[in-house]
Amino acid sequence: MTLTATTAHLVPVAPSSGALRPLGLDEVRITGGFWHRRQEVNGTNTLDHIEGWLEREGWLGNFDLAAAGTLPEGRRGREFSDSEVYKYLEAVAWELGRLGALTDPDASERAAALEARFRAIVARVAAAQEPDGYLNTRFGRPGQGARWSDLEWGHELYCLGHLFQAAVARHRTRPDADDGLVDIARRAADLVCEVFGDGGIERICGHAEVEVGLAELGRALGEPRYLTQAALFVERHGRGTLADIEWGRSYYQDDVAVRDASALRGHSVRANYLAAGAADVAVETGDDGLLDALARQWDATVERRTYVTGGQGSHHQDEAFGEDWELPADRAYSETCAGVASVMFSWRLLLATGDAKYADLVERTLFNVVETSPAEDGRAFYYANTLHQRVPGAPADPDAVSPRAHSSLRAPWFDVSCCPPNTARTFASLAGYLATADASGIQLHQYAPSTVRTRLDDGREVALEVETGYPVDGRIVVRVLADAPTPWRLSLRVPAWATGAALVLRPAGEALEQRMPAGPGMVSCERAWAAGDEVELSLPVAPRFTSPDPRIDAVRGCLVVERGPEVFALETVDLDGTVLAASDFADLHVDPTAPPRDLPDGGVAATIVDRRTGARAEVPLVPYHAWAERGPSQMRVWVPGLPPVE
Repeated sequence: MTLTATTAHLVPVAPSSGALRPLGLDEVRITGGFWHRRQEVNGTNTLDHIEGWLEREGWLGNFDLAAAGTLPEGRRGREFSDSEVYKYLEAVAWELGRLGALTDPDASERAAALEARFRAIVARVAAAQEPDGYLNTRFGRPGQGARWSDLEWGHELYCLGHLFQAAVARHRTRPDADDGLVDIARRAADLVCEVFGDGGIERICGHAEVEVGLAELGRALGEPRYLTQAALFVERHGRGTLADIEWGRSYYQDDVAVRDASALRGHSVRANYLAAGAADVAVETGDDGLLDALARQWDATVERRTYVTGGQGSHHQDEAFGEDWELPADRAYSETCAGVASVMFSWRLLLATGDAKYADLVERTLFNVVETSPAEDGRAFYYANTLHQRVPGAPADPDAVSPRAHSSLRAPWFDVSCCPPNTARTFASLAGYLATADASGIQLHQYAPSTVRTRLDDGREVALEVETGYPVDGRIVVRVLADAPTPWRLSLRVPAWATGAALVLRPAGEALEQRMPAGPGMVSCERAWAAGDEVELSLPVAPRFTSPDPRIDAVRGCLVVERGPEVFALETVDLDGTVLAASDFADLHVDPTAPPRDLPDGGVAATIVDRRTGARAEVPLVPYHAWAERGPSQMRVWVPGLPPVE
């Protein structure tokens, strides 16, 4: 196995082969609209918020205690609290990369301040690393458990996986940085290879993550040992090296070999992280059998074990996937981190195969899971994402830590706060998920006002500008900014829901335009482009009813309203002032004969009926990602669509 370090663009994932090459933050810039607003809030509010809580809760201070040699006295946080520091560092590294692509003085000033904060934290982490590369504040010192003594629950390798991903982000955004984070990760990875390589401890971590971290670090640094070790970890899953537990070894994917599984199972975050790492290994080793197995598992999981929002995980007790069609709305766990991990897995399959269905799920999950977690101001979060709130939630104390999934409204911090920094690193690197290239041209997978400037494989320059009001407006205009002496292909994704989409080509300086249908999948135009050429994709984003698969017992007979990629919800706050204000929320159903419609203010409304009284009203619905922004409420995504009971 060989790997060559290359000057990769600013991308979270840089496979050495595959159908598509990702375009990075130095090639794609989000300039406005929905995702630009979230990126700005993430960069100005969320990162500061996370760092403040990491300091306040002592999770950063743990590294200082380790450096001073005073642990375990005074250590705070769960066994995996180190990982939240690493995810925060990764988010900051990507944000620095994003700001570096901007030219305004404010961005430069923000970047300078953020760089100083980044370096200060890296210095604290570095001081805690042992001479042989070991790095963990929970194990390995007098009074603590021995190193690697609790692989089921200790999360040592999990934490290191996030360290490796942070180092990759730093290496790609600031390859000449002298802060030392990459060296910290390299020393730790060398130790992992020494301890867990062939002839060493031939076991796995109870929480997958080291696999994807090692694989990407190996790519970034051109170190084949790291990829070899990632492959060893992937292949060891299913050998029963971890202790059996009440939920079975499927909880940490140690029951069946990765290539033999029929669907993702067990803890939903662990399952998706492992699948992402396995996809990396499959691509780099040319293991088509493993890649095919992962694709089959993705298909089965999306069809049978994924909520309409893209959320995954229906069990609270073990944060796990349920059985096929076990998708109760009111007991949906749909952990935010599982959404992030699902995006990671789907994106890797998209790069490997070029199949647009993977970008469809990325879009659905981003809008309806990852974006649902943070409040509008970026300073409170959901850990789990229910699809049905039966009683109004209790406002979280803005100055207190909440017990993760027990919070019924967004909370500022959790005793397990994996989700806030996970969303932060995703939003900071989001431009890296918009577009790709191959030998024939450029593909656009996610839509936002943006610019694309890159070179094709043969060195030809490509410059594009995207204008859109998506997702409210389905009109997407791509304008070519640079002449091309020879033809190349521009491809745009048409989501599976977009039946009736159309594509129009408007050559610069010509009165005639060319129209063509655009079925779900990818639609393409190939020509020797001239500056000023435009392509307009029109997606039908009128509100629509969606019915559940009849095999999902919990929501049989219900309907959900969707518009474009967004799922909408009925909230009790929108019943005020209507004849339904006094209705019992459980008695409300949607009239399936009255199609939902757009409102002048950009909202969506549906006709809601009280099944007992027959009272009816057109009620505004709220995008699911914005629910509970107006205070406590009852909410449901799936609304009964049956006729009222007489």
